[in-house]
Amino acid sequence: MDGYFARHKVKPGITGWAQVNGSRGEVDTPEKIHKRVEYDIYYFENWSILFDLYIMLRTPFALFNTENAY
Repeated sequence: MDGYFARHKVKPGITGWAQVNGSRGEVDTPEKIHKRVEYDIYYFENWSILFDLYIMLRTPFALFNTENAY
C-alpha cells in the first residue's frame, strides 16, 4: 500500500488519531489497513501541538467505545 512505510516517521504514543476515530484492534482486512494508514498519514502531515491536545481530549471519550478494543 502506498504510504505505508511513511507511518514509521512518527513515534508511537499512548493514543493517536486513528485510535480516537475507532480504527484500533486487529487489522485483518486490506480496508482496515488502508484506513489506519490514512489516519497516520493525515496525522503527520497536519501535526501541531493543538492537534495533539485535541487527540488527548478525545481519548477519554473514545475509551467508552470498546468495539475492536483488546
